[in-house]
Amino acid sequence: MSSRAGLRLFQAARFSRVAFRRPIGRRYQTTDAAAAQPLPQENVFQKLWRSPVGVKTVHFWAPVMKWCLVLAGVSDFARPAESLSATQNMALTATGVIWTRWCLIIKPRNVFLAAVNFFLACVGVTQLTRIAMHERSQKNASAGQLVEDAAADTKNTAESIAKDPEGATKKAL
Repeated sequence: MSSRAGLRLFQAARFSRVAFRRPIGRRYQTTDAAAAQPLPQENVFQKLWRSPVGVKTVHFWAPVMKWCLVLAGVSDFARPAESLSATQNMALTATGVIWTRWCLIIKPRNVFLAAVNFFLACVGVTQLTRIAMHERSQKNASAGQLVEDAAADTKNTAESIAKDPEGATKKAL
């Protein structure tokens, strides 16, 4: 019995949903000559204004503001690599990659925001590459520097022994 009551409740709820979708009254068609004429073509600015990702929406202004991050990253190309932050550039890269994908999934699809996030990821990857290359060169230079220092120390010791063999022996003891 309880399942039958549930079915009745479901059918009643379904009917009320359908009933609310029906328009009230009749639909009238106009016989106006003006209404029968095609609408004039919209220019680019009108399309941008009425677009779901147009100038009146956050879907337009968020990417415009995000270009500031891209430009800041590009201006960092002039900075030396040792003054760049790997953590910050990793965060920019991750943000760019994640949001580029997300911008192509959401509705309305925002290609303008996807483009700015793509460039943000590119800037981040470029900066991370610069940082990695700088650290690698520092590591190679430090190993080479150690070898040079050891060679210079050995040379100085050999010269001091050649000049004063007795004094070098006393220093060693």
